[in-house]
Amino acid sequence: MVVVMSPGATDEEIAHVVARVESVGGEAFVSKGVERAIIGLVGDIESFHHLNLRALPGVADVHRISDPYKLVSLQHHPQRSTVWVGPEGAQVPIGPDTFTFIAGPCAVETAEQTLSAARMAQSAGATLLRGGAYKPRTSPYAFQGLGEEGLEILASVRRATGLPIVTEVVDARDVEVVARHADMLQIGTRNMANFGLLQAVGESGKPVLLKRGMTATIEEWLMAAEYIAQRGNLDIVLCERGIRTFEPATRNTLDISAVPVVQATSHLPIIVDPSHAGGRKDLVVPLTRAAIGVGADGVIVDVHPNPEEALCDGPQALLGNELRELAQVVRRLPPAVGRAAATVRS
Repeated sequence: MVVVMSPGATDEEIAHVVARVESVGGEAFVSKGVERAIIGLVGDIESFHHLNLRALPGVADVHRISDPYKLVSLQHHPQRSTVWVGPEGAQVPIGPDTFTFIAGPCAVETAEQTLSAARMAQSAGATLLRGGAYKPRTSPYAFQGLGEEGLEILASVRRATGLPIVTEVVDARDVEVVARHADMLQIGTRNMANFGLLQAVGESGKPVLLKRGMTATIEEWLMAAEYIAQRGNLDIVLCERGIRTFEPATRNTLDISAVPVVQATSHLPIIVDPSHAGGRKDLVVPLTRAAIGVGADGVIVDVHPNPEEALCDGPQALLGNELRELAQVVRRLPPAVGRAAATVRS
């Protein structure tokens, strides 16, 4: 069961609902989005009915949710959500009315490389900068990222370009330091089911980009989002980045059907990662076209000033003509499906 608070409900009204639920032995988990708060209830449903929660000040509605993911379900939130990323006065939307282009280097290697990639991304129309300071890799001998030094480079590039930063966090112990530097925290595919990390980013106060696990079902993915939401954070964006199948022709198999399936089930925005799905730069543009056509809320793409020298995922990074072609696609196609380019809200 969930209690949907009215827009503008006060902290006192929310606390009153929580107190009433706890008075009958229930638990209440408050999740705050940009527009309203939602309270997920755990306990005896019949005892909650006797509380007459709909009559309490600040309560808009009360729903009994059949989905196992209560807070991110579309059942109680008929309008799909928009998540705003960036500092007050320079926020970029990710949601149903816009198409958001996120781009940057897969890994932060040097200050010069990161700034060059950021300027490439910005010139192509990107409004958010992606870049990895922490890089969980299959091999322990592969480049693992620069850590806090990489975060400081990203912060300096944000000052130079004005682009809000999306970067990955891989350990719950690092959430605080990453949140100090980043505008959006990314949970990578290998950590989708790292429940302690999900809870930690849920408490960080920053928007979260949650990538689908490489072998996860859609329900498991949404349940991972529920872990974040239950800790008070509804500013979650899902990212379909390809799943592992028997097919070796591509790095992963892009499950393009995941976009409409999620949109029929959850109010959360969903974007697509064509770079990690295909693993080849020649597939990025066609997979981006597919993402736009199926109704994705954005894409996240790798760019690099010298892909052949990249320390991470060089074969999928765009440069030159490929990036210019992608820029035309993300400028021309979204209006055909009723989307505007995401721009900064001042």
